[in-house]
Amino acid sequence: MSTQSKARNVTLTTLQKIKENGEKFACLTAYDAGFSSILGDQGVEVILVGDSLGMVLQGHDSTLPVTMEDIIYHMQCVKRGNKGALLMADMPFMSYSSETQTLENAASLMRAGAHIIKLEGGAWIASTTKLLAERGIPVCAHMGLTPQSVNRIGGFHVQGRDTEQAQAIIEEAHLLQDAGANLLLLECVPRSLAKELTNSVDIPVIGIGAGPDTTGQIMVLHDVLGISPISPKFVKNFLIESTNGIPGAIHAYAQAVKNGSFPAEEHCFH
Repeated sequence: MSTQSKARNVTLTTLQKIKENGEKFACLTAYDAGFSSILGDQGVEVILVGDSLGMVLQGHDSTLPVTMEDIIYHMQCVKRGNKGALLMADMPFMSYSSETQTLENAASLMRAGAHIIKLEGGAWIASTTKLLAERGIPVCAHMGLTPQSVNRIGGFHVQGRDTEQAQAIIEEAHLLQDAGANLLLLECVPRSLAKELTNSVDIPVIGIGAGPDTTGQIMVLHDVLGISPISPKFVKNFLIESTNGIPGAIHAYAQAVKNGSFPAEEHCFH
C-alpha cells in the first residue's frame, strides 16, 4: 500500500517518506473552508494559502498588495475545513525583512493554523530559514521564478535556462537545505534543471512549471478549474473533462500528479 493511501494526517515526515519511496504528492491552493474540505476528500496532501489570492481573489495584477492580515484570515478559514492535509502559508511581500518581523509574522501564521511557512528567495533567505528552523518553524523555500520579485526580474519569465544560472539555483538549493529548509518549491524552470535538483537534494521538491520529475506538484486552484484570469503554459484545466464537477476535477488532478501523467510534455519548459 502506498504512503499516500495510508496517510490520514499529512506531516512533513509523510512527505519525506513519499520522496524516499519514489512516489509523488499533490498540492493545491485554497482560501476558504469549503474548498479546503473538498481538497482533503480528493487526496490532496498539501494545501497552500498563497499570496496568489491577491490575483485570483482580490483582482490585483501581482501578489505584492497581499498583507499578513489577508493570509492570516484565509488560513483561519482553511484550517476550519481541513481534513488532514498539511497546511502551508505564504509569507507575503516584505513580511520577513527583519529578524523581529520575521519571527512575529511566522508565529502569527502558525497560530492561525499553518504547519509550514513559505519564503521566496535564494541564498539571501538562508539566514532567515536558519532563524526559523532553530525556533521550530518549518520552512519551504520558493526558488526559480519568485512572483514577489516580479519588478526586479522584469516580469514572469522562466528562470535557470543558462548554465550559470542553473548551477546557481542548484547551489542555493543545497544552501537552503543545509540552513534547515524542509521543502523546496521550484517555479518556472526547465524540466532538466528541476530533475537534477530533485535528485541532488534530500528533501522533497515541489514543482510548478518545472516538469514531472519533482516529488510534488502544486497548482493554483483557479487554474485547475479553468477560471484564472491568465493561463500559463504549465496550466491544465481539469474541470473541462470532469464527470463529477469540482470534486471530480480536483480528484483527477491529484491522481494525474501521483501517476506521473501531469505535467505532460506540453506543460514543460526546456
